[in-house]
Amino acid sequence: MSDLEQQGRSYARRPFATILGTNEIASAVAVGLHRGGYGVVLSHDPIPPVIRRKMAFHDALFEDDVQVDGVRAERADTGVAVRAGLANGSVLVTSLGLLDLIVLGSIDLLVDARMNKYQVTPDLRRLARLTIGLGPGFSGGTNCDLAIETRPGKEGRIIQAGPTDPADGVARPLGDVAAERFVHSAVAGRWHTAIEIGTRVYKDFHIGFLGNDPIRAPFDGIVRGVVRDGTEVPAGVKLLEIDPRGRGADWTGLDARALVIAKAVSRALTFRSARPADTSPHPHLVK
Repeated sequence: MSDLEQQGRSYARRPFATILGTNEIASAVAVGLHRGGYGVVLSHDPIPPVIRRKMAFHDALFEDDVQVDGVRAERADTGVAVRAGLANGSVLVTSLGLLDLIVLGSIDLLVDARMNKYQVTPDLRRLARLTIGLGPGFSGGTNCDLAIETRPGKEGRIIQAGPTDPADGVARPLGDVAAERFVHSAVAGRWHTAIEIGTRVYKDFHIGFLGNDPIRAPFDGIVRGVVRDGTEVPAGVKLLEIDPRGRGADWTGLDARALVIAKAVSRALTFRSARPADTSPHPHLVK
């Protein structure tokens, strides 16, 4: 038997999960599924750009050595590379889109973790054996098989029938700040920065340039997230995040909210197969 045939058989035995998105939530889901025995491919979408890159597999697209919670990801540029990586049990990050991945074989699980809160949400049903949509725009039984709530305070609720909460534009608090910890792009342009995530900065510290416009830190803190240098960004997206908590700041590993959502995806797999009776006051929610 040839090496390619052996890889094909190994690939066929392993359930195949495709995750749309390379952000920290998509990456936490990937870690959980990988540890649960899935072959996992994360498909990159440029909008919105990823800022919490030390909590995500995103930078594997640029051949950086990337690990999240001890799990390493590899870049795959072709269908052949995806097949080979899955056969080896790797977590893969690719710029290939969903249509490119579907032709590799039946997708057992499709998770949309792009967090495109204000974009038109596609109908994922019938694109995989089980489809799960994370966050605003998804509705269980309407445009995905199961939806999972991502709104702070409700994150991790599994919705079998009906919509998740719409985006409200309210950021969850981090220390004593909320939305003001983010700096957004006022215009579209190419982003340039030499600042690394984890750097301590001070109010008005120069973080980078969006086109010709200087972008500065809104207050003292640690750079928790920043768009990768050289990225073309649209107007109205997050460029960077500052953590004000000093020694309590975190910028690596699994984000706490992302971990809750990832665990909900794992619970959803069991719930979907077992279909247990739900006796909660909200009959379409499973906590």
